[in-house]
Amino acid sequence: MEWEVVIGLEIHAQLSTKSKIFSGSSTAYGAEANTQANAVDLGLPGVLPVFNEEALRMAVKFGLAIDAEIGKKSVFDRKNYFYPDSPKGYQTTQLHHPIVGMGHIDIELDDGETRRINVTRAHLEEDAGKSVHEGFDGFSGIDLNRAGTPLIEIVSEPELRSAKEAAAYFRKMHSIVTYLGVCDGDLSQGSMRCDCNVSLRPKGQEEFGTRTEIKNVNSFRNVERAIEVEIERQMDVLEDGGVIVQETRLYDADKNETRSMRSKEVANDYRYFPCPDLLPVIIDDNYIEAVRETLPELPDAKRARFVKDHGLSATDAAVIASNRDLAHYFEDAAKIANDYKLAANWVQADVSAALNRLEIGITELAVNAEQLGRILVLIKDNTLNNGGAKEVFNALLEGKGDNVDALVDSLGLKQVSDTGAIEAIVEQVLADNAKLVETYLATPEEKRGKAMGPFIGATRKAAKGVNPQVVMEVLKKKLSELG
Repeated sequence: MEWEVVIGLEIHAQLSTKSKIFSGSSTAYGAEANTQANAVDLGLPGVLPVFNEEALRMAVKFGLAIDAEIGKKSVFDRKNYFYPDSPKGYQTTQLHHPIVGMGHIDIELDDGETRRINVTRAHLEEDAGKSVHEGFDGFSGIDLNRAGTPLIEIVSEPELRSAKEAAAYFRKMHSIVTYLGVCDGDLSQGSMRCDCNVSLRPKGQEEFGTRTEIKNVNSFRNVERAIEVEIERQMDVLEDGGVIVQETRLYDADKNETRSMRSKEVANDYRYFPCPDLLPVIIDDNYIEAVRETLPELPDAKRARFVKDHGLSATDAAVIASNRDLAHYFEDAAKIANDYKLAANWVQADVSAALNRLEIGITELAVNAEQLGRILVLIKDNTLNNGGAKEVFNALLEGKGDNVDALVDSLGLKQVSDTGAIEAIVEQVLADNAKLVETYLATPEEKRGKAMGPFIGATRKAAKGVNPQVVMEVLKKKLSELG
């Protein structure tokens, strides 16, 4: 039987407010356990929540960025359940009247196709604390620093049809919230995480199959891997005549498998009711338009501008524009060099390779945009050849200096372009390699290009920093004179 995959994602994005959604406790990451939770976060009797307006502004900003309906009246509800890391016994969230209604984003697929994925809603809610197991032999500790941190939960329509599409959607949403500055997007710290709802149905069938939910996946790669392995598991069950159980599952990245955590609750299990301690949130058009005026240039618009104004390929523009900080770095370096294509080539190659090798973000790179821009200027005016430029770049990475021109001098990388000087070097190379010259002259005319390689290498070895273009011209001239 041919199966169709149905995937919907619920993304939790932690809003970058300084204090929690209903209390004045700090949201800073990394503090000692249970030092950033006050009486409101602990749900002690007699305390009342106070809504953080900054969380509202950020949620509206996100809604406008995905062209969504903004709820002029949104209501907070209590979702009742007991977990050790939720001391109040309920989570304050939004069910029937979310702040952000239906919207959409476009995702780019590997084959160049663009797909529009609809977003059902995005609602405000508070995060729970977390269980801590390390250092508690046979027990679990509870850290409530995260309890009450503001989140928007972004719920997609079940329109994703493969693990790759789901990962592309997660990446695009990550790009949007970080561009907006409403979430730092740090996956390693749990600032964004994703629940993946996966089901299968016979191709052509309208009714959805029974879905499972893979909880708290926090990397792009693991979203793709977790969904792929869950699709295979469900397919094996169905083709063996079994049935899929609606449940919440855990993805084990080390074993690349999903495991059952618990049966999946439905809305009725949570006994939702409007929070009696919080009034409905009412906003008007003036508020919405004021927030709209703060929207930055978003990834799709920036990508289109890179193609139109700077002549980048669609692929290069998409990769660079997908990351706000990388896009700024690229533009700053390109402006200094006045060469956007050269800057794009370096950002895509050497800069990206360094980021991947060092496993850091662009803001942590030891080579800043001004330094890269200066290197590109020296390439353009023939002070540096490509090899020399890479040496300077690596020297900056290794902390051997921070002044590009000084490094060029100290490393002896200034390129020699003087034709007379290069002619003397080439003549000596040809004299020292008489057998190679004989071989070259015996080579058919159409194959002499490849046979010139040893002479180029010998010349560059003899004089570090010679201009390869001038070397090539002189070699052709001298070898032509010999044969």
